[in-house]
Amino acid sequence: MSSPESTAAGAGAVPLANGSASRPTLSILIRVRGTLPNLRPAERRVAEAVLADPAKVSESSITTVARLCQTSETTVLRFCRALGLAGYPELRIALARAAQWEESDQAGGSPVTGVITKTDTLAEVVAKVTHADARSIEDTGAVLDIEVLAAAVAAVADARRIDVYGTGASALVGHDLQLKLHRIGLLSFLWSEHHQALTSAALLGPEDVAIGISHSGTTAEVVDALRVARERGATTVAVTNFAGSAIAEHAELVLTTAARETTFRSGAMSSRIAQLAVVDCLFTGVAQRSYDSAVQALESTYVVVEARRSKRPTTGARSLE
Repeated sequence: MSSPESTAAGAGAVPLANGSASRPTLSILIRVRGTLPNLRPAERRVAEAVLADPAKVSESSITTVARLCQTSETTVLRFCRALGLAGYPELRIALARAAQWEESDQAGGSPVTGVITKTDTLAEVVAKVTHADARSIEDTGAVLDIEVLAAAVAAVADARRIDVYGTGASALVGHDLQLKLHRIGLLSFLWSEHHQALTSAALLGPEDVAIGISHSGTTAEVVDALRVARERGATTVAVTNFAGSAIAEHAELVLTTAARETTFRSGAMSSRIAQLAVVDCLFTGVAQRSYDSAVQALESTYVVVEARRSKRPTTGARSLE
């Protein structure tokens, strides 16, 4: 996976994990979001100021930013280094370019932030939500490490069995992955209850794969299950928005999302969309490795379900199913 040290300090641009150069300036904001859980309180205030108004920070001196965030210039420098930057000048350059991109996006008629207010019309709510979802998918695709994804695809395709762990909205994403894998003939299970997940993880071995899904990367139930799975020798994969979170400590392979939540972030909207995008990439890669058999399996399962649908009443009478 790419590391913060790989940042191109001179140009102020952070290279994308998949090698794409189409939107290098955006990745600095993605990196700031991704480091939030690992920052000290004072450094977090700097990060929040950057995310709130990257253009303002890019035009401000380090002294001004330190004063704005009620901290010291040393803390601002520590924040820069946490992002893999050599110093504050590189941060200003990267933020200036990111702000320029954001402004051009706004000029195109799309809302830049996910801040939903009481006075927003329903049309404005729709615009902001769909914009946040679209950007989450686009940013996730930009930062997704292709080498790590390839390793996860290979592990899942060759696994004896695949256990998927997730709670809440992440369990819905996990269920989607489990159903997809099952449809192409791979033995897979979703465990959303803590004790069942631990019990299942304890029975895994080196031929198995365990996948933990957690946006925050701190969901105790998912982290525990992945930890046990790794102790048993299974290949462990994490899908999370924060590469430095607790779940990553127990994952050999970390697939990161780059979700931009709206005001109602606890509703797990953009994060769920970003996770589904990663899951779709993983599944498609697995299916592609056995292309003919996967296509045949998908067609066979579709045919039997479609045959059942065709037997339903076509008159006005409603079925009691």
